[in-house]
Amino acid sequence: MPQMRPLDPAFPIDRQIALETGTVVLVNVFTLAPEDEQSFLKTWQDDAAFMKRQPGFISTQLHRALGDSPTYLNYAVWESNAHFRAAFTHPEFRAKIAVYPASAVASPHLFQKVAVPGICVA
Repeated sequence: MPQMRPLDPAFPIDRQIALETGTVVLVNVFTLAPEDEQSFLKTWQDDAAFMKRQPGFISTQLHRALGDSPTYLNYAVWESNAHFRAAFTHPEFRAKIAVYPASAVASPHLFQKVAVPGICVA
């Protein structure tokens, strides 16, 4: 299982998933050892395929940092926090994340869209 390092230690993912909200975006930054990249990608693909089959899943995208940095950013869009919570706490998903490389550190955080007049809508 990857080590969990919250983006905001005062409000980690376990507290975030307890909230009742509409659409949420999961942003998860992974850091890992260079020799674990192929193992990471296979494991991420397996757990993303599971998430894709879950109710409320909208989309996901994985990004890799430029250059030699074995850092990845994943974001996933969910219809509601309740849908994300059900998938994130599902025993099958918990078993899948247990096989991430030991060097992997995950920093998951949930976000909602913000309206900024003249720039973007919520």
